[in-house]
Amino acid sequence: MKKPLFTLAGKAIHGKHLGTKLGFPTANIAYEAAPMPQDGVYIATAHIPGEDRTYLAILNQGVHPTAPEGRPTVEAHLLDYQGGELYGQAMTFHYQQFLRPEQKFPSLEALQAQLTKDGAAARTWAQQNALPHDFEGEAMSQSIQCPVEVKDTSYQYDGDSPQAVDHLSMCLDKGSFVAVLGHNGSGKSTLAKLMNALYLPTEGQVLICGMDTADDDRLWDVRRHAGMVFQNPDNQIVATVVREDVAFGLENLGIPQPEMIPRIDAALNAVHMTDFAYAAPHMLSGGQKQRVAVAGVLAMEQDVMILDEATAMLDPSGRAEVLQTARKLNRDKGITVVWITHFMEEAAQADRVIVLSQGAIAMDGTPGEVFSRVKEIQALGLDVPPMAELARELREAGMDLPQGILTVQDMVKELKATLCQSK
Repeated sequence: MKKPLFTLAGKAIHGKHLGTKLGFPTANIAYEAAPMPQDGVYIATAHIPGEDRTYLAILNQGVHPTAPEGRPTVEAHLLDYQGGELYGQAMTFHYQQFLRPEQKFPSLEALQAQLTKDGAAARTWAQQNALPHDFEGEAMSQSIQCPVEVKDTSYQYDGDSPQAVDHLSMCLDKGSFVAVLGHNGSGKSTLAKLMNALYLPTEGQVLICGMDTADDDRLWDVRRHAGMVFQNPDNQIVATVVREDVAFGLENLGIPQPEMIPRIDAALNAVHMTDFAYAAPHMLSGGQKQRVAVAGVLAMEQDVMILDEATAMLDPSGRAEVLQTARKLNRDKGITVVWITHFMEEAAQADRVIVLSQGAIAMDGTPGEVFSRVKEIQALGLDVPPMAELARELREAGMDLPQGILTVQDMVKELKATLCQSK
């Protein structure tokens, strides 16, 4: 999908009674007077704050029958909207395509017939542009169970070098927290850049929310849905004030200021950096800088967050801060998190662990399943969480401990149970 023609932020208000007779949700959108596109009927996408889906909409800009006199308004028809009353609700519309000029109709029936045609045209447009929503009453973000799908993908830096990623395939479930492990040169960072379309596959395909990263026309959309946090926060902080840095991505997306402000506030609050909103980034600790970087990605309301060794340069306290923030966003907002790390204790907190070796998947499973294979992990040049290693040694010494012990709390619980049984 190309960049929107225009973005309009406003509030739904009551119009004339005709709007209640059209057979689907209709609202007049009041906005502050500003230069507008030419009058006419547009296909648009609509966003309601607090909802995690996008609606397909038909916008009627100009002189329309339901508009209150004396107010600059746009008539909006939200297709598939099943919520409550919209009046008083803030909304944002992205004009996507001019549909037809405005026209008068001889009867209400004629108007309804035209609106039916407009709705069909909008759905056809949505399908042709492979939007990340199916607009059939359920968001595609709900129906797409694999927002990250890697299909038999390879990447080679040059013709003489070995494959950095070698015919790798995987599907990451929506809302999952996936840790990716591997020794240096295993392909972790290359895979991250493939997911964000910084690199394009030399073979195979990478899909983000159903969009092919190799499609030049979808590059902007891919990066709107998949955000990346790099290892060194200093390399991605661009402003001299924290709040302005968080706003940077939104400005690039063309988000209007009335919508930007609450999104910036919410992002800073989510990473517990509200008190530092007007601080200079260079005065922050490493962990705080990285949380600002996470806030910048979060404000863009992306479906996938890729963190490429984002805690590698931080002290233990900073690592804990960033991991806790990412885990909370994953649980509270359903963001799919790809956590690339070489810290085993971080990977132990994931839902799923993928271990790479020579650009291919060597292991894939829950943390308990993967880290119970201690000798195999070590043969790949990696460590395991200390409690997993201790549990292995105790089992070899004859103690009956289950697999999947990863934390001190797990160890204490299982030791108590085992010792009580032996009495």
